[in-house]
Amino acid sequence: MPPNEEKEKQAVIDSSAVGPDLEPGTGLASGVGPDLEPGTVASGAGPGLDNARLEPYSIYGRKAKWFLVAMVALAGFFSPLPANIYFPAMPTLATVFDVSVESINLTVTIYLVMQGISPMLWGPLSDRLGRRPMFLICLTILVASCIGLALTPPSAFWLFLLLRALQAGGCASTIALGSGVIGDISTPEERGGYFGMFNLGPMLAPCIGPALGGALSDHLGWRSIFWFLAAFAAACFVLMACFLPETMRALVGNGSVAPPNAIYRPLIPVVHQGTIEPDSLPNFKAHRPSVNPLKLFLYKDILLTLSYTGIVYAVNYTVTATISTTFADIYPYLSDTSIGLCYLATGGGMILGSTLTGQMLDREYRRIRQTWTRDRDREREQGAGVASASTKNENDNENGNDNDNDDFPIEMARLRTMPVFLLIFVACVLAWGWCLQHKVSIAGPLVLQIIFHIPYNQAMYAWSVL
Repeated sequence: MPPNEEKEKQAVIDSSAVGPDLEPGTGLASGVGPDLEPGTVASGAGPGLDNARLEPYSIYGRKAKWFLVAMVALAGFFSPLPANIYFPAMPTLATVFDVSVESINLTVTIYLVMQGISPMLWGPLSDRLGRRPMFLICLTILVASCIGLALTPPSAFWLFLLLRALQAGGCASTIALGSGVIGDISTPEERGGYFGMFNLGPMLAPCIGPALGGALSDHLGWRSIFWFLAAFAAACFVLMACFLPETMRALVGNGSVAPPNAIYRPLIPVVHQGTIEPDSLPNFKAHRPSVNPLKLFLYKDILLTLSYTGIVYAVNYTVTATISTTFADIYPYLSDTSIGLCYLATGGGMILGSTLTGQMLDREYRRIRQTWTRDRDREREQGAGVASASTKNENDNENGNDNDNDDFPIEMARLRTMPVFLLIFVACVLAWGWCLQHKVSIAGPLVLQIIFHIPYNQAMYAWSVL
């Protein structure tokens, strides 16, 4: 790919990650400049940045980063939860609205369609307006739509479909927004562990949601599912408003710059906030480009990535969405609560897979990077005809600070094991279908639901940490 085309693509992909426009060597938040080591930035005490000193990519310490990741993981919980929590109640909803199961399945389809489309709206908006405001807006839409769904009359199935689309439009982007926060506060080398934790939020939904939804539908009626979602989302809104700071690097740099106005400041600051006023830094210019995400489809590598993850996600969701109706048909003795409990196997596999994936990705990355560093230094020694290796380069590479990051084969480091896990995933899905076709003991498909969600996590989320 021509250099200019590659730069244009990267600008679209990561427009907010590079931070504000800064002069080389005076970057408060840009992360990497021509005369700075990657992972460090220079800042000064006042105008002119006379007494510059090296600062980390983010001013947040390890505990603060984990706190922020936990916050966005909680918000990410709401992307899959509204879809999963009412799976056990789908047969009941078909009866209440006097429609077929196929028509009820449209509520899942329309949710997934909006789940795919809405991040293309909220993602670019978060790159221009900040992460925190978008989180608050999305949660507000979620609360309003859940209240509307709880009040929908049985004669207005069309309204139910419309509100499901609105619900997805509000909550489906919380994962994309959370990923942006992690990108703001962490370097690529440490994101594997953070994404492992972040994915626990979305992965808990298939575990807790159906079990809770089945119990609510059985004992309090289907409307209680949406009243619960409204209350839970409102509580999350309060937590985000009180504790989540703005992290977008174009606005606050590496966290050192004070947010421009009150909407970007948490009501109760529990982590360090920037105190440097942007006006005191002549080289700091908030750069918030207007990005058209549709341009990404013009690049073959991105189109391939989206096609792959879309197919894997669709296969997994097909299994998840059909558990309630299929189990109710094959195992008629199951109640709504019992069907909901069957999803615990799915959630357990998701949690286990998410935890193992983060650790494995980081370990594999470090191993391949160390090997690559040794080979590169050996080639440099041979080419230069010198006998000494650069100890500084080795230390930099162990910490992810390397001036040759562009040459590092990060795709191999992150995706090398993906084909193996994909084959395991496919084999488990086929075995799951065979068990249901031959109506074997319910233990068979439940065990397979645990197993195939482990490789599913690796096959899906290895792309997130590139």
